[in-house]
Amino acid sequence: MPVMRIAFMGTPDFAVPTLKALVASPHDVVLVVTQPDRRAGRGRRLAAPAVKVAALGLGLPLEQHADVNTDGFLERLSALGPDVLVVVAFGQILRKELLELPRHGAVNVHASLLPKYRGTAPINWAIVDGEAETGVTTMFMAPKVDAGEIILQRKMPISELDTAGSLSDRLSEMGARLLLETLELIERGDAPRIAQDKTRSSYARKLAKADGEIDWAQPTRRVLDRIRGMTPWPGAYTWYGGGVLRVERAEPGRGGSGAPGEVLSVDDEAVEVATADGSVRLLEVCPQGSCSMTSGDFVRGYRPKVGTQPFVRESEAGA
Repeated sequence: MPVMRIAFMGTPDFAVPTLKALVASPHDVVLVVTQPDRRAGRGRRLAAPAVKVAALGLGLPLEQHADVNTDGFLERLSALGPDVLVVVAFGQILRKELLELPRHGAVNVHASLLPKYRGTAPINWAIVDGEAETGVTTMFMAPKVDAGEIILQRKMPISELDTAGSLSDRLSEMGARLLLETLELIERGDAPRIAQDKTRSSYARKLAKADGEIDWAQPTRRVLDRIRGMTPWPGAYTWYGGGVLRVERAEPGRGGSGAPGEVLSVDDEAVEVATADGSVRLLEVCPQGSCSMTSGDFVRGYRPKVGTQPFVRESEAGA
């Protein structure tokens, strides 16, 4: 495979396997660009993006930019003379001049089967929506978000046990392999350019913490998909004792009669909560101000009572 000069842009964990695959390939990574460090966690301490940590560990030239669309950065990139700009979950919209600067343009690895789930959270919303499969797409980037011409796609089934975290891990590895195939086609001049059918597009908007709230008046399948799709971030949650109770793992219940959010049974393994058409068994939870625990520990410490509706807002209980 001929060697190409690659400028890489990425930020979160999802982008790291692609960066590592490029380093292990014959290609030359001439620059890695990522977002600035951000404050995170309860202590609001500065945390480095996953791509920064990986790039430093690999000894790669690294720059952090809050805005790569400046004339100064355009000049900097031009001086490096990259053949391709590879972008994976970078987090900024790139100007047209930047996309067109490399000899072969800019290529993006996106975690959906475009044109479905354009946007920043395709993995989460695919699970929440109950999709049976998803995948990864490589495309030539265009100024409009995720609307460029498709190069390659690979499909992946979504398991009923998948969370957004576990599915992201698998898709990131698939995306890394697909990117190397894509670069080989580009260098040979054989890369397809498949226009997206905009009539089939959907948008996977950015997640907010409020998206994690569980609606017990939904069917069991929808409740479980919400929990899995919001794990690990922003986290699926319900209410208990006036505070937030994060639900970290759950499974379909045995069913029963009860109002949505009503406790149907408790034991050392699970708390069973009624939904619109059945029930969900809570297996691992995290009460506000506490740490993660099994439902058995939650039952012993917090004593939820059968027949009550502690997992809904007080104004909705019994409605």
